Amino acid sequence: MRDRIMKKLDEIEKTEEVRILLAVESGSRAWGFASTDSDYDVRFIYIRPRDFYLKLESTRDVIEIPIEGAFDINGWDLNKTLRLAYKSNPTLFEWSSSPVVYRDLNFCHRFRPILESCFSPRNGINHYLHMAKGTFYSYLREALVPVKKYFYALRPILACFWILERGTPPPMSFRDLAEGQLERGMMPLVKKLLEIKVNAPEVKRIPRIDMLNEYIEKHLAEIEEKLGAIPEGGRADWAVLNNFFLSEVENQWS
Repeated sequence: MRDRIMKKLDEIEKTEEVRILLAVESGSRAWGFASTDSDYDVRFIYIRPRDFYLKLESTRDVIEIPIEGAFDINGWDLNKTLRLAYKSNPTLFEWSSSPVVYRDLNFCHRFRPILESCFSPRNGINHYLHMAKGTFYSYLREALVPVKKYFYALRPILACFWILERGTPPPMSFRDLAEGQLERGMMPLVKKLLEIKVNAPEVKRIPRIDMLNEYIEKHLAEIEEKLGAIPEGGRADWAVLNNFFLSEVENQWS
C-alpha cells in the first residue's frame, strides 16, 4: 500500500508541477487506532516554482485529489501552510509530528522550530475542546454508539490535558497521550475498547459505556472551566515566515 501511495505522490508532482516537501498519514492510522477498513488519509505540503507566486490573479493554494477507494489524499501550498502556522493551526502540528511519513525532503527539520514558535496553548485547547464536544454531543449519547467516536472524543480531551500540563503541542499518537494523561483507573477499559476498535470495521457500534461517558463529560467541563486562564502564546514574526518561504522557493527550484 505504501508503494501505491508513493506512486500517487509522484503522479501529483508531475501533473501539478509541484514539489512535495512533506507527506504524512493524518488520520486514525497515525493516531494508532485504525480499524480493519480505515482509509489512508494522506496529507502533504507542496511548493510551486517561483514564477507561480508572482501572478496577479488569485491562485489556488490546495490540491484535492478525488477520493479513490481507501485513499483520501490532499495537500496545502507552502504559502497557505505558513499563513496557518502564524495562526497556530493545530493540524500543522499534527502533520509535522506524524509517526507515518511517506516523504520528507528534510522539511520538518527546517520547519518544526518555526512552527513551534507559533504555538498558542489557547488555540490548541480551543481546537481540541471543540472536537471533543462535537463528537460527544453528536454521537455518544445514544444507546448504541460508534466505537471509533469514543476515541475521537478521548484523544482531543487528552490533548487538552497535555497542553494544560506542558504548554507544548501534544503528540499525535493516542498511546503516547494515554500513557501521559489518562487516569490509571480508566486504562483497562480504554485498552479493551482499543482492541475492539482495531479489530472491527469503521461502522462498528457498541452499547454506550456510561462510565466512559461520565469521564468524558466531567473532563469537558473541567477543561472549559480552565480555558480562560490559558495563555495565548507567542506568534512567529511575519518576517521569519516570509524569509522561510522565500528560502524554500529558491532552494527547491534552484
